[in-house]
Amino acid sequence: MLFGIGDDIDAIQASLLRAMASPMRLRIIHLLGTGPREVNELARELGAGQAAMSQHLAAMRAVGLVEATREGRSVRYRLVDPEILEACGLMREVLVRRLARLGDLAVIATREEAASSPAHPGGSR
Repeated sequence: MLFGIGDDIDAIQASLLRAMASPMRLRIIHLLGTGPREVNELARELGAGQAAMSQHLAAMRAVGLVEATREGRSVRYRLVDPEILEACGLMREVLVRRLARLGDLAVIATREEAASSPAHPGGSR
């Protein structure tokens, strides 16, 4: 079977990843990984406006990344599944390895370019 439940899961995963495709939302995930927070706490700790923070949280709530719990007059947000932090950590490790490889390639390319350049008077370019 070429299409089926896997397609539905792919669509849900794509939606979740789109919701995470924001540096601010990744910061929110990391902060909520340390414990539940109110909107004003998140806004203050991340240097964002409360309205903007509410919009980020609404988008994250819509795809099931976070959930809100009312505690008296306040609403606290938490990660629905703390393993999302592990997924973020894994992706970060992939990116770090990629950047390291790119850095190594840049060093090699620079050395090769310097080695193939004609000598300039005085030894400098």
